[in-house]
Amino acid sequence: MWHLWIRRGLLALSLIFASFLLYLLATRVESVPPISSASSGNLERTDPGIDRFTFVQSRAGAVQWKVQAERARVLETGHRAILEGVLVTLYGAKGWELRLAGDEGTIDTLSRDFMLVRHAAPIAVELESGYTIYTNHLAWADNRREISTSDPVTIVGHGLEVKGRGFFGKLDTEEFQVVEHVRVEITQ
Repeated sequence: MWHLWIRRGLLALSLIFASFLLYLLATRVESVPPISSASSGNLERTDPGIDRFTFVQSRAGAVQWKVQAERARVLETGHRAILEGVLVTLYGAKGWELRLAGDEGTIDTLSRDFMLVRHAAPIAVELESGYTIYTNHLAWADNRREISTSDPVTIVGHGLEVKGRGFFGKLDTEEFQVVEHVRVEITQ
């Protein structure tokens, strides 16, 4: 007889737990967004979005750079995040810190490369040497620790203004090259 009571009690508990789980599923489920097209033209699924997104890259216990965004959509395939309202902080070996702001960007979560875009005003890269680089598009190659762009670029400082198209350089050594249509002016 007592076996019958235990079985009924366990059945009742099971029904209560099942009801509770169904309640949680019904009230906590977020809708899955439709498939969006990525910039490459391929269709990829994204999550609903992440507010106040932060991605940090470190080596040997030291932070190399940090990407913060007001909002991010992480792509399920392609290991990429699409960012809005981006602030990038790069840290140098000698203690320098460089902050870059952009309207949007992307980050490859595997290679640790990122891209930053600014629409209204250019991105300003203020170097310790006194030079400032202006461009509206900037890419970071993490394995080489290089920045680059194929867009117009202006470098200003120490009485010089260098303009051209296309640019790449190493931030650690502050060695840069403007690729084409280079024009140099001496300013006061």
